Amino acid sequence: MPTKSHNVTRRATCPRSPSPVPHEHKAWPGTVSISAKTLFAIITDIQHSLRASRINKLVLINAHGGNYVLSNVVQEATVTERCMALFPTNTHWNAARAKANMETSSHEDMHAGELEVSILLATHPELVREGFETVDHVADDRQDLLTVGLEAYTKNAVIGRPSLATAEKGRAVLDYLGAAFRSCLRSIDIAP
Repeated sequence: MPTKSHNVTRRATCPRSPSPVPHEHKAWPGTVSISAKTLFAIITDIQHSLRASRINKLVLINAHGGNYVLSNVVQEATVTERCMALFPTNTHWNAARAKANMETSSHEDMHAGELEVSILLATHPELVREGFETVDHVADDRQDLLTVGLEAYTKNAVIGRPSLATAEKGRAVLDYLGAAFRSCLRSIDIAP
């Protein structure tokens, strides 16, 4: 006999990745990265563990654009069923930028710029260093980034314009992403 509990979606909170994949940050002391194959294996293990608990849907939250392998993980996992999604995608980030009236593009504002600093100002302003308004650095030609790393294009890890950051923009980005996440959830709950 159906009860209210039959209508409840089974959810679990999974551990976050112990470290991101982006090796392009290797020049800065304290940076720890894991390989793409390790991240792939971690996610596969998490998915298998969840399935053992009869939780068959998984959303990967990618707060770092450098984790390119996550797109491949989701593509492979969804070949036969809609069981996994990735959020946010580049499309979500670009739409969030537009909603927040960001002045920079995602290419120009790659690291520690307007978007990231705006989010920090909105959520954890105490983590933003004094003087962030004076460290803008534009390096639009980064065709060899994956080979030579971030240090070939910046000395302070900034590629973007943090001087344009505001808490208001950060809140607008997060509000948009919160609303967009509903669509992501629908994408794996609707039968193909």
